[in-house]
Amino acid sequence: MGKGPQGGQASDGGSGDLLAARYLDAAIDLLRRVRDEESEDITAAGELIADAVAAEGRLFAFGAGHSSLAAQDVVYRAGGLALMNLLSVPGVVGVDVMPATLGSALERVNGLAGAVLDSSPVRPGDVLVIISLSGRNSLPVEMAVNARALGLKVIGVTSVAYATETKSRHVTGTFLKDHCDLVLDSKIAVGDAELALDSVDAPFGPASTMVASALMQAMMASAAAALAARGIQPPLLRSANVDGGHDWNGRVFSEYGDRIFYRH
Repeated sequence: MGKGPQGGQASDGGSGDLLAARYLDAAIDLLRRVRDEESEDITAAGELIADAVAAEGRLFAFGAGHSSLAAQDVVYRAGGLALMNLLSVPGVVGVDVMPATLGSALERVNGLAGAVLDSSPVRPGDVLVIISLSGRNSLPVEMAVNARALGLKVIGVTSVAYATETKSRHVTGTFLKDHCDLVLDSKIAVGDAELALDSVDAPFGPASTMVASALMQAMMASAAAALAARGIQPPLLRSANVDGGHDWNGRVFSEYGDRIFYRH
C-alpha cells in the first residue's frame, strides 16, 4: 500500500476511478480546512480590498508559473470585481514561454520585481494580491517587499508549510509570508501532490491551483459583501454570454475605466 502526502491510501491494485475519488476527497478536505481555518483572514482580506475600492484605489493580482492561473482567474471575470488587474511579469505568467523552464529561472532573479513595479500603474493605497505556492523565490518575496515600500497593501496566498520545511531562495532568507499585511494559507503540503502509489516513482495529483483559486474567489466574495455593507455597489462584471451582459459591462468599464488596465 502507498500513502499520499495527505494520508490517503492508494494501492497498486486500485482502479483509476478509485484514485480519482481519492484525489477529489483530498481536494474537498483541503477546501474544508481552508474554510474552517482561514475564514477570519479571508474576511479581513475582503475588507482590505473593499477599503481600496471605496478610496478609489486599484486592485492587482500577481502569480508566477502555475500560481498565475489563480491570479488570472479573478481578472476580467464574470461575477468578479471589474477592478482586479493582472500584474504581469514577461516570461513568468504561464507555460507559454519557451522554454517553459525559463519562467522558473526568472522567479529566482533578484531585482526583477522592482523593475516591474516601477513601470506599472500601482500607487499608494492600492492592493496587490501575490500568489506563490512556496513563497521562497526571489520574485514573490521582492514583489511584496517593494510593493509595501511603495505604500500598497499586500495579501499573500501561499503555503505556510514551505516556510518551515524548505529554505528561502531570497538573500534575506525570508518568505513571501514574512512581508504581507495578510496571509491566506493554502494548506498545501510541500511537493504539491495528494496521491502516491508503490508502482509510481513520484507522488502526483497537485491541488495548489484549485485551492488558490478558491481562496481568491472567496476573498472576492467577501469584498463584494463588505462593499455592499457600506452602501457601495460592488463593481461586478456579468457574463457577456447572457442577455444584457455586454451592455452591463460597458457601463462598468465606463464608470471605472481609470482603474481598469486590461482594456488598454
